[in-house]
Amino acid sequence: MGTVRLTVFWDRMNQQFGEGYAESVAKDYVMAELDGRTVEQALADGVAAKDVWRAVCATFDVAQRLR
Repeated sequence: MGTVRLTVFWDRMNQQFGEGYAESVAKDYVMAELDGRTVEQALADGVAAKDVWRAVCATFDVAQRLR
């Protein structure tokens, strides 16, 4: 997947979940793949967007075209 910029990350989140729900998933859903953090917490802690996206893909049934 290479480097994922935050703008690309959020675009993919919005495409997968819809704009309103993507924000909710990022804020509220705690993922084991992110060491018990939410997307927002992981990004704030400096986890690379590509690694956060991989965790989202592993946790949810993300469309193949967005992987």
